[in-house]
Amino acid sequence: MTDAPPPNITAILQKLGELLQRDANEDAAQFAAMARRQFPVSAELIRLHGIALLRVGRRRDAQTALNRAAELAPNDVELQCNLASLAMADGRIGAAIERLQKALIKAPGHPALLQALGTAYMATGQHVQGRNAFAQALQGMPQHPALRLNLAGAEMELGHYAEAEPLVRQVLQQAPNTDVAHAMLGHLLHLQRKPKEGAASLLQAGKLAPGNVQHVFQAALMLDEAGELTDAHDAFTEALARAPDSVPVMAQLLFVCRRLCRWQEIDALSERVIHAVGEGHAGVHPFALLSEDVDAGLQLQCAKNYASIIENQAATFRPQLNLRHALPMPDTPVRVGMLTEGLNESAFGQHLVAMIEALSDSDLDIHLFATTPDDGSSVRRRLSAAATLHDVSTLNRTQVAQRIHATAIEVLFDLNGYRSRGNAELMALCPAPIQVGWLGYVGSSGAPWMDYLLTDAITLPPELREHVSEKVIRLPRCHQPNDPTRVQANVPSRAACGLPEQGIVFACFNETQAINPGVFARCMLILQQVPGSVLWLLTGPANTNERLQQAARALDIAPERLIFMPRLTYAEYLARYAHVDLYLDTLPINSRAPAADALWAGCPVLTRTGDTMASRTVTSLLHHFGLPELIMGDNTSFIGMATALGNDQDALATLRQHITRERAKNPLFDIPGFAADFRRAVLAISARYRIGRPPADINV
Repeated sequence: MTDAPPPNITAILQKLGELLQRDANEDAAQFAAMARRQFPVSAELIRLHGIALLRVGRRRDAQTALNRAAELAPNDVELQCNLASLAMADGRIGAAIERLQKALIKAPGHPALLQALGTAYMATGQHVQGRNAFAQALQGMPQHPALRLNLAGAEMELGHYAEAEPLVRQVLQQAPNTDVAHAMLGHLLHLQRKPKEGAASLLQAGKLAPGNVQHVFQAALMLDEAGELTDAHDAFTEALARAPDSVPVMAQLLFVCRRLCRWQEIDALSERVIHAVGEGHAGVHPFALLSEDVDAGLQLQCAKNYASIIENQAATFRPQLNLRHALPMPDTPVRVGMLTEGLNESAFGQHLVAMIEALSDSDLDIHLFATTPDDGSSVRRRLSAAATLHDVSTLNRTQVAQRIHATAIEVLFDLNGYRSRGNAELMALCPAPIQVGWLGYVGSSGAPWMDYLLTDAITLPPELREHVSEKVIRLPRCHQPNDPTRVQANVPSRAACGLPEQGIVFACFNETQAINPGVFARCMLILQQVPGSVLWLLTGPANTNERLQQAARALDIAPERLIFMPRLTYAEYLARYAHVDLYLDTLPINSRAPAADALWAGCPVLTRTGDTMASRTVTSLLHHFGLPELIMGDNTSFIGMATALGNDQDALATLRQHITRERAKNPLFDIPGFAADFRRAVLAISARYRIGRPPADINV
């Protein structure tokens, strides 16, 4: 119990302030309640009582106290800011803005009121108004570091990075040990496509605030994006040490460990992450979970959990953006948008470009929204010639959403999904009336803002339909376009590729997260049973190659039987398939693009069908190509078939001849036919929308 209050109001306020400063909030609330019996009309006493009540969770009583204080001191600026903050915490941001605007009429230009008003504007997405309020406040208090950071934050939201950076650096000159300023500089550098530099600033922020896990976690994400996976691993490890129960941190650490083939670390992490998803934790990134051996139901739950966070954030901004969609006139062409980061010299761009060209003369009005800069490649030039290409790489997600909306896109395809870190947040703003997931993330988004998922009946069979939250559009062929016009470089010699002159060459050019211990052990068993054979892999990040060689040695396979191909141009990479005798697929993530490349190059592909969409994509490729005998149902049959083919060069030669002969007339590489199917799918989506019908499953 607190002591009885002294008779002097000044002493009372001083003691109450000390209690609040020490965070002794229960004592402060009791002390203030007693003191109010002696001084019932002291506005400052009642205000501090309201603050104490708020801290102990008695929000209704706190509101009553602050309202009473406002009656006694209607011009008290601090009190008006308190009431505005309370309204914002309760979600009544409009009421907070109205209160602060009225207070500013009585106290024009008051920095505290302007700062609070700017904060309220920013919370509703009114970034211009927020920027103006902070700028005006800074004029009144030019040396105030927090105001300068507020203004920098508003400029960042507006995409004015050149204006924001000097403001942050000025704060760091004033107060070099301010962790928040270092963190803001890190995010600002990241927005300017300098993830490595951004990570360095965030790591500095983490040193200054050892109890803050977010600084280190965000730095790790940036290092990951920059391709510095070893440093990212170390940063994620440090973040997990600071917050051992953080689900997002452990999930990202697990994903980095898989890409670095640090297999000794993954089992315990994987168990914890899978358990967390099952318990409903929302911090596991859906794309990372694709690497884990889980069923389609848990993948959907993970996506729904993750989407719920994004939806809660986007719900605040959608009303402010007010992206309303006018219904197109019945006779107007369907305007189709495609949002992606892969419109360049990459496998993704190569697979897409011929389809876009095939649609260039159709009645669809195609608009491409590229979130990566122009790389000057022939693919980018072809895409620009075949469709309207919008380079939105310098815009933030709100600006991209506004650009898409201003273009009057009717059907918007997200070609990356959860494979890209920013697309889901952008799509959640609903820049188009009909939104469709396709290609990038092979699975359901679990998101309320996505209307359809474009796939095929093999990738998504009836038994998996319940694990997709969107309505489903099934194409009659494989849902991946495969460009028959791609060009490969001249085929180098085996020696130039680092391959032995003799012996069967097995290959797996999927990314390292797909080369899990089970996949690797399966491949080593195949090598054991095919004398003189080698396994050709992509060069992995950091010292992954050495780890895989050590793992091979542990399984009694000579390390030199693992050959690593460096990262090459797409044309050079394609040429290497001339030396591959059999491509070995992965599970639970199939080698979708590499398998399609292999088939185009005449190389046979062996797959094992799984129970999720991500583990059925190569099954779809082989089914539609007419090679069901290369689709296996379990590990034993996979190893047996690979071994049998590896020991039968005539059979492999016959397969290669068959694939090469069939390629020109096979539906898998029929781009005009694929484009026609795609067009019919779009028209069916549009027709339902234009007549006021909700989305529904469509079989094209």
